Amino acid sequence: MDLGALDAFVAIADTGSFSAAGERLFLTQPAVSKRIAALEAQLGRRLFDRVGREVALTEAGLALLPRARRILAELDDSRRALGNLDAEVGGRLSLATSHHVGLHRLPPLLRAFSQSHPAVALDIQFLDSERAWAQVLGGRAELALTTLGPAAPPLQAVPVWDDPLEFVVAPDHPLAARRTVRLDGIAAHPAVLPDANTFTHRIVADCFASAGLAPQLRMTTNYMETLKMLVSVGLAWSVLPHTMLDAQTRVLRVPGIRLRRQLGHVSHTGRTLSNAARAFMALLDGAAGGRRTGAT
Repeated sequence: MDLGALDAFVAIADTGSFSAAGERLFLTQPAVSKRIAALEAQLGRRLFDRVGREVALTEAGLALLPRARRILAELDDSRRALGNLDAEVGGRLSLATSHHVGLHRLPPLLRAFSQSHPAVALDIQFLDSERAWAQVLGGRAELALTTLGPAAPPLQAVPVWDDPLEFVVAPDHPLAARRTVRLDGIAAHPAVLPDANTFTHRIVADCFASAGLAPQLRMTTNYMETLKMLVSVGLAWSVLPHTMLDAQTRVLRVPGIRLRRQLGHVSHTGRTLSNAARAFMALLDGAAGGRRTGAT
């Protein structure tokens, strides 16, 4: 079975498009179609139904997909294990990062890493934290740099940044003038928060649930910059990282309530990490150690 054809098959399944798969693999669309045609001929099964511009996996395609992922993951693992025999740090490093971490925490680290290891080709995907974890679990990324939630084997989560969260409103919001406010007072007003399946939403929802309350959701979005904009125009209250606060927002002081989350890196304990991934993890762990030392 041709590994290039399997690569094309998985890329189409992930992107839902022959042309998008070609862009991901740096191939033309006809080249991708040729690989799939060869794979279908070899297997004697149609793998995709093509209706207009829509592409959907057939029953045979659905059965092949998890096996194809495992084969490609094993191949990548073997390549990394052999590459690690050479102490040089090079090759490709696949990272999946949340938008917030990627925009607000990673830039200085990426600059330092690129300067120290210019032979490494960085492949960075910007995804929701939960999807980034799935990329690591499925072997499509070596490391995820995200908000951390409960980690279970085979995933391992390591904190790097402590990220305090604040209840915020617009300067002209009815709650903005109060010196302190209770949770039930906040719950009486509409909220904008990340989606319910995100780690951050769960932190906020658990806080309210412990008081027998629930936020009134006006809408959800997983982009912190969008949440800040919606707050700043007075649409609703939200919860934002302390590092994002400025004159567009007012912090609500809630006695006895302190929200925080951990940001860090996630890896797969059952997979061999490349020298590049190990070097990047060492940089992250050094940054975390420096902050802990500076705090003492």
